[in-house]
Amino acid sequence: MTKDTKNPFEEITTECKPIFKGKIISLDVETVRLPNGESATREIVRHPGAVCVLAILDGKLLVVEQYRKALGKNLVEIPAGKLEPGEDPLEAAKRELEEETGYSCGSMRKLFTFYTAPGFCDEKIHLYLAEHLQAGEAHPDEDEFLEIMSLTPEEAERFIAEGRIEDAKTIMAVQAWQVSRLTGSF
Repeated sequence: MTKDTKNPFEEITTECKPIFKGKIISLDVETVRLPNGESATREIVRHPGAVCVLAILDGKLLVVEQYRKALGKNLVEIPAGKLEPGEDPLEAAKRELEEETGYSCGSMRKLFTFYTAPGFCDEKIHLYLAEHLQAGEAHPDEDEFLEIMSLTPEEAERFIAEGRIEDAKTIMAVQAWQVSRLTGSF
């Protein structure tokens, strides 16, 4: 579809009510005009975006385990974090890798970008591959309590099956890693 072509599915916002503005997210309730002319209400979570890092060290995936209050349990995840206003995603990915794991990298490249929950949220996450890792000292945010681990491909698959890895970004990263191991695409 070109820019000049009207999107037949587009919903036009006729009213926007800000409901909540927090440190990380905000919530808007929008009234929209549907393609058939009717009106509907959309609740939209606004998020500044985030980055996540697929970091492989000696054939193992670097991950962190941390408590996730929204779920009431620990999850094992790849290093990740939100973008600061105006921050370049590549620089944010390097920052998050070092903060959470202590590792820096000789090179980093974007694998792909995805939306986490486009039905109600505009959060976009950029997935990067970190290569040529060098050990250092982790320095997580003052409200982050993490345990750094490294997993073999088999352990990562087992963690998914056991529900220790349940977040989309980490599952997608593990699957990308699996595909690259089969195809040599990294």
